[in-house]
Amino acid sequence: MTQSLPPTDRSLPIALIRAREGVMAPIREMLAETGLTEQQWRVLRVLAEHGQLDAKSLAERASLLLPSLTRIAATLRGKGLITQTQGDADRRRQFIAITSKGQRLIDANAPQAARIAAGFRAALGDADFDTLLDLLARLDPGAP
Repeated sequence: MTQSLPPTDRSLPIALIRAREGVMAPIREMLAETGLTEQQWRVLRVLAEHGQLDAKSLAERASLLLPSLTRIAATLRGKGLITQTQGDADRRRQFIAITSKGQRLIDANAPQAARIAAGFRAALGDADFDTLLDLLARLDPGAP
């Protein structure tokens, strides 16, 4: 006997996609004014929060595949928003850091990004917002 599928309005993958689109719409609006893509913004945010990182760690923290990060880093480097250096001990290892120009871009948009996040928190309430983040973290195979 075949297991029946849940209705699409109760399908976790579809619900996550719909929720992502709802969350990303105001962020995309904000980013349209910066000239950055969602992925570029994530890279800068991670670097602003964690400082210089090796490419593999940065890709993991920004939820990107390493080949995608390579392309994104080239673009951000071209805009003067990051620096990229080779490791001393292992020349194949790349280290990426945000520049002061990149940090200024993050700082200039942080208030609007914080307002967007506060709007989601207000819509859900503090407890549900934190619970949602905790539940989503449980579905992340890379989470501790």
